Amino acid sequence: MKVGQFPVESVLVEQKIDIDREFFLSFTIDDAARAPIIIFAMGGGTGIEERAAATRRIPCDVNGGPVGSAVKEAVGSCGLSPAHMTQLADAIRTLFAAARSVEARSLEINPLVLTKTGEFVAADCRITIDDYAVARHPELGIEIAREFDHPPTALERIAYAVEQNDHRGTFYFAQLATEAPKGSKGLVGFHGAGGGGSMMSMDAIVNAGLTIANFTDTSGNPSASKVYRAARIILAQPDLVGYFGSGSGVASQEQYWSAYGLAKAFWELDLDIPAVIRLGGNTEDRAVDILHRMSKLLRAPVEGYRKTDTPAMIAARFAELVGSAGGTKWKPRTSRAPKFVKDSSATAFPVKNGRVWIDTAQWPQIRSAIETHSGGLIVDRKGAPASSLPDEEFVTKDSELLACDVECRLAEIEGFYLQLDIPGLDELIGDAR
Repeated sequence: MKVGQFPVESVLVEQKIDIDREFFLSFTIDDAARAPIIIFAMGGGTGIEERAAATRRIPCDVNGGPVGSAVKEAVGSCGLSPAHMTQLADAIRTLFAAARSVEARSLEINPLVLTKTGEFVAADCRITIDDYAVARHPELGIEIAREFDHPPTALERIAYAVEQNDHRGTFYFAQLATEAPKGSKGLVGFHGAGGGGSMMSMDAIVNAGLTIANFTDTSGNPSASKVYRAARIILAQPDLVGYFGSGSGVASQEQYWSAYGLAKAFWELDLDIPAVIRLGGNTEDRAVDILHRMSKLLRAPVEGYRKTDTPAMIAARFAELVGSAGGTKWKPRTSRAPKFVKDSSATAFPVKNGRVWIDTAQWPQIRSAIETHSGGLIVDRKGAPASSLPDEEFVTKDSELLACDVECRLAEIEGFYLQLDIPGLDELIGDAR
C-alpha cells in the first residue's frame, strides 16, 4: 500500500500492552522563556491539545534538569501510590536527560502508560533533533537534517548533498506527489524563493487545477550554480506537465543569477514542457530578459515575470500554456554537453564542484567573446586560454562562469562549457529509464 504517494517499506509490530492509566509527557523549548520546559498531563492519546487547561508546565534548568518542586507537585496530583510517584518522577527526569543527550528540539511521549503490572512504559514516542545538531550525532543514523513526513527519497538525498556542498544561499527540496489525482491538469515542478511568497504561489497553482510534484526553495541570495542544480533535480521527476517558478516579489537577491541558473538547466535538458518563472526583486528586468532570450533556443515556451505580476495571474497563464501543450509530459534525461569536452586537447579549469571546458582549437576565434562574457576571468596567455586569478580564487567564480556559459550559448559560441557535478543524479535518471 501507499501512504500519500509513498510506498510502505516496513511495518513496526509491537507487543500489546495491558494499560491501566495513561499520561502525556513532552519536552520542548519555551521560546518566550528561552529555556527548556516539560509539559505533563494526566491522560494521553489524541485531543491533548484541546485539554491544554489540564496540563502542567514543569520548568527546567539547562544543566540541572526539571525543577524538583515542580516535579513533586505534578506527580503528587495524580493519586498514585508512593512507589508509582517515584517511578513517574524518575520518568520525567529521564525524559529531560534523553532530550539533552541528543540535543532534541522536542521529545514527546504520548502516551506514557502505567501497566496493570505496575510498570511505566513509553507506548509511543517522537523525537525531533535540532537540525544543526544532527552532524554531532551520527549514532542516530539521520540521513537528512530536515523534517519529512516520509523516509527520504533518492532524489531528496541527492538534493540534500547539494545543499551541504554549497552554503551560498539555501536550497530545500521535498517531493510531494508522484502522480496527479483524477481531475488534475497534471504534475508541476515547483521552484519557489522565500517561504511566504512560495506558499502563496503554491496555492495559486493548486487553485489553477494543477498538482504540485515537489516543494523547492532557493533563497537567501543563492549562487547561480545552486539554482542550476535545483532545476536539474526538479526536472529529474517524470511526468511533469510544466515548470513553475514563483516566490517572494521583493526578494533582496540579484535575480539575474537565478535566471542564468535556470537558463543553463533548461538548455542542457532540452526543455520541452512550458515554464513560467516569476523573479521579482533586484535586477528583475535583467532576469526576465535572460529567460526571454533563452526561450528562443528551446522547444517549449519559457516566460519570465516580475514582482508586479501576481501569482494568481501567472498561474492562470501557466495553466493556459499547459493546456496548449497537448498533454506533453516530461521524461527525465541526462544533460547534453558539447562534443569538444571529450577531446583530449580541450583545456579544463577546476571550479567549485565542477570544471570549465574550452575548445582549444577554436580559441583564436572565440577568445574575445569569452574574455568579455567571463568578465576577464579567462584571458589569453601565449595563444592559449588561462585563468586571470590564483587557483584558490578562481574556483569560487562558478556563478560568473555559468553566466559566461549561458551568454556564449545565446551568442552561438560552442567552444565554452561549464560542467557542474550533481553526484548520483545521472545514475538515478538512468535507473528510472
